[in-house]
Amino acid sequence: MDMNLAKSALTERFTEFAPLSTAAADYDVVRRAIAHIRGNWRAQPEIDVIANAAGVSATDLHHLFRRWCGLTPKAFLQALTLNRARELLRSSASILDTAYEVGLSGPGRLHDLFVTHEAMSPGEWKSGGEGLTITYGFHPCPFGMALVMTTPRGLAGLALSDAGKERAALKDMRSRWPKAGYVEDFAATAATARRIFDSALWRKDQPLRVVLIGTDFEVRVWEKLLDIPMGAVTTYSDLAASAGSPKAARAVGAAVGKNPICFVIPCHRVIGKSGDLTGYHWGITRKRAMLGWEAGMSAAA
Repeated sequence: MDMNLAKSALTERFTEFAPLSTAAADYDVVRRAIAHIRGNWRAQPEIDVIANAAGVSATDLHHLFRRWCGLTPKAFLQALTLNRARELLRSSASILDTAYEVGLSGPGRLHDLFVTHEAMSPGEWKSGGEGLTITYGFHPCPFGMALVMTTPRGLAGLALSDAGKERAALKDMRSRWPKAGYVEDFAATAATARRIFDSALWRKDQPLRVVLIGTDFEVRVWEKLLDIPMGAVTTYSDLAASAGSPKAARAVGAAVGKNPICFVIPCHRVIGKSGDLTGYHWGITRKRAMLGWEAGMSAAA
């Protein structure tokens, strides 16, 4: 394409939009977009409508918003909707009334929103897991005793403890779904435990199904943990940058500490900027052992 023609087309494209060349202008665009979403979220506006209110194209808003906020305008809208839905369900509103109150077309869309972001239905979330059965078992592993917790959807929890402290680990994990039913069944969870800790059973074409319980931000951080290769480590600040929140290293650290599925989602591979191992929910000694074990596995591969 002729460079002058391309320049002319680009100029024409941005004629009606606010300039995006400076940080101040970028911030003003994001501010207008957030204000429109907050003021109109019940109408569930499409990105074209939000972009028009912000004075830019939908494509530019998508990329700019993600760079500044760490998530897309659609994800921000969903987060606001989900937060309001949580409040309504806590106040004993019905699922039907909640769906309509937050601007969704019906319970089906509310169900999809909760399953996407909470890995459970709105009914299960409203009741604190009531009616949901979690099967668990304690299994020996290279790092002590492993508490393996499963649901029909997949692995929901993995905790580690020393011998004799298994019940403390169970109490800690049960707080995540306080009203769920819990069934101890060593045989039912044994196959999952083997898949987790026996490297001969690790298959990229058959990934282990997991159920993540957390906020949108926490789940985004946990997903980024999966990008850290075995035998490697990263820092909290680098993890924050990869999660789209470069200035939120402290918040990222808190999310790492809440990871409900240790080892499988490798929060142990995150260290301090100085190289220190820093804290670990299941103990620094265990974290050191896990990193050493993985380094050996990687060297032998």
